[in-house]
Amino acid sequence: MAEYVASIEWSRSDTEAFTDNRYSRAHTWRFDGGITVAASSSPHVVPLPYSVEANVDPEEAFVASLSSCHMLWFLYLAGNSKRVVDSYRDNALGVMAKNAQGKLAMTEVILRPEIKFSGNNQPDQSEIDALHHQAHEQCFIANSVKTEIKIEPQ
Repeated sequence: MAEYVASIEWSRSDTEAFTDNRYSRAHTWRFDGGITVAASSSPHVVPLPYSVEANVDPEEAFVASLSSCHMLWFLYLAGNSKRVVDSYRDNALGVMAKNAQGKLAMTEVILRPEIKFSGNNQPDQSEIDALHHQAHEQCFIANSVKTEIKIEPQ
């Protein structure tokens, strides 16, 4: 068993009443390695100026988490199969919509990895697809959520 810790901090400004819902949603995420991330609600959920568009929102972090987990497993599996990966880029997309119960949820995440290989052991498309399938099956985050996750290699 492993445990993971994140510290989330928010405080109200003296000029905000709070009970009128007109307060900043800006907050910070602190992680045990020392990184601090500026966070906020999404402007799609809470309108400006009460959210901060430049900050990371939980929905973006969810998409990034799924993409990152998939990538890390893909790299590990590619290396184990003696494939040399030079670069991996993913422009992942998360879709928020009503789920089957009528609740807003991240209903779909589409991973769109672009991968460059080098060396003599170049995988063909079926081998790349198999690596993606294995990576998806191993990803801890994907195994933890109900969201449909699609992989569309570019």
